[in-house]
Amino acid sequence: MKEELTTCSSCINENCFIKKHLHLEQMKSYIDRKRSFTCKKSQQFIIEGAPIQGLYFIYKGKVKTVKTGIYGREQIVRLTKDGDTIGFRGFGTSKRYLIGAYALENTVLCNFSNEDMLEILHNVPEFTFDLMLFYAEELNKSENNIRKIAHMNVRERVIDTLLYIHRKFGQSNGVIGLDLSRKEIADFAGTTEEQVIRVISSLKKELLIKAVGKKIGLTNTDKLKLEIQEHKYL
Repeated sequence: MKEELTTCSSCINENCFIKKHLHLEQMKSYIDRKRSFTCKKSQQFIIEGAPIQGLYFIYKGKVKTVKTGIYGREQIVRLTKDGDTIGFRGFGTSKRYLIGAYALENTVLCNFSNEDMLEILHNVPEFTFDLMLFYAEELNKSENNIRKIAHMNVRERVIDTLLYIHRKFGQSNGVIGLDLSRKEIADFAGTTEEQVIRVISSLKKELLIKAVGKKIGLTNTDKLKLEIQEHKYL
């Protein structure tokens, strides 16, 4: 990974936890301590089970976080973009990362060490309160997702995944703004690559999606949402 110079004051990611709290006087001494670097596409920067090295914040780029499941298969548990936080699972309660993380494209990351993050949590109450709310929201999302996935068939899980990616990363020129392989879609949907290929083929024939090479575009999101509305699509 290559060191990169980033400036929090010029960062445009208003959803970034650090950026949100730059106005606080207590935060100023911590900003200069952060490390920033560029991670190339497909490069892993967090290894599951490795000692925790603080929290990462995406300055620019896209990242997938993974968790090793049964038979050693990696399952994608989260897809993230500019301003999102990486490595928070287990932070403060574990000495090792509970997930792994890979760059999905050339990505610029900011990192605050364990020591600095713990100091911030002790000394900046507003930051600590907001982080607590973030954890509560993430826990609620995880619980809802587990309940939802348990009642979905394969087609519904693939549709739910495509809608999530569309919602998270948007669509331009008719295709979703994130390149994922069919295997990665399967890893996120909790199914097999073969099943994903079959479902995508069916959705294309039904004119609900289109494919431009490996890229996918949703052509009828309303109809796709209707298919999974009984699972309380959000």
